[in-house]
Amino acid sequence: MSKAFTKETDGADDDELSLPALPAHGKNYITPAGYKRLRDELLDLIDNERPKIVDVVHWAASNGDRSENGDYLYGKKRLREIDRRIRFLTKRLEIAEVVDPSVHSGSDQVFFGATVTYVDDEGGERTITIMGIDEADSSESQVSWVSPVARALLKGRIGDDVLLPTPGGVRSLEILNVVYPPARLQMQGDL
Repeated sequence: MSKAFTKETDGADDDELSLPALPAHGKNYITPAGYKRLRDELLDLIDNERPKIVDVVHWAASNGDRSENGDYLYGKKRLREIDRRIRFLTKRLEIAEVVDPSVHSGSDQVFFGATVTYVDDEGGERTITIMGIDEADSSESQVSWVSPVARALLKGRIGDDVLLPTPGGVRSLEILNVVYPPARLQMQGDL
């Protein structure tokens, strides 16, 4: 068979490739704000973006020849992307375990949601916030709770030295400060 008649796949439709790894127990800890962001994104995709693209695809299909119809081809591709993201968000929200870090406000021990300042054995000081897998943003100094540095810091207290295994060897981190967001009043519609 000629190569012209074979279907090329780039694996982009494989949902499992895009999922960040979860620990073996399958918990997906997330802050209330992170859960709300994911849920809002899911609802926006379902209620707004997908219906708009469906209308474009329907209009483009009514124009005749679909093989050279850019609106139709792009619309179908975009629908696949939206549907893939909807499946991803639905799966993640189903296993999400919302944890409010403000319950630890005033504690000197590191738990999920803590903003931790530490100094490494070379004197470099750094502040990070331990977040959920789906909400951590490294550009905002946020790390996932399953990251090596977060796992090393979890359960430590101010003044503790914890060990962080790295490819270059074991590093020592001293916890200088632990801060949690202040407690807030829960509104009925928050989650």
